[in-house]
Amino acid sequence: MTTAHDRPATDRPSVLFLCVHNAGRSQMAAGWTQHLAGGAVDVFSGGSEPADQVNPAAVEAMQEVGIDITSAQPTRWTDDEVRAADVVITMGCGDTCPVFPGKRYEDWPISDPAGKGVESVRPIRDEIKGRVEALLTSLQVPVAG
Repeated sequence: MTTAHDRPATDRPSVLFLCVHNAGRSQMAAGWTQHLAGGAVDVFSGGSEPADQVNPAAVEAMQEVGIDITSAQPTRWTDDEVRAADVVITMGCGDTCPVFPGKRYEDWPISDPAGKGVESVRPIRDEIKGRVEALLTSLQVPVAG
């Protein structure tokens, strides 16, 4: 897997989504960003304490809107990945999320889908979509589909 640190230099902005387990919110955000940006953004995600697998309810909720995150694997973020990203979006990782000067940071206070069924994850999925659309607009990246 290519990491933010290993990526070749491009004109595309890079976005790193961080949460605790890298199993729900950050994976859905990465999926939405890849889908809506149509390849115009380099997208990465990570967690401070990665889970063993992506939340099955998050996978199902994303499949309902035609986005497949079944191949996603929770990973631990590294300081190098954070340094390499243009925008760092944090979601519930509190003080464990790294902060480096000169980076654009946003904290998205989004409910954690852990332990919830798909019916409870759908509103979280939809909130993330709206936030990703706003992020892409702020990056001057056209929103696809």
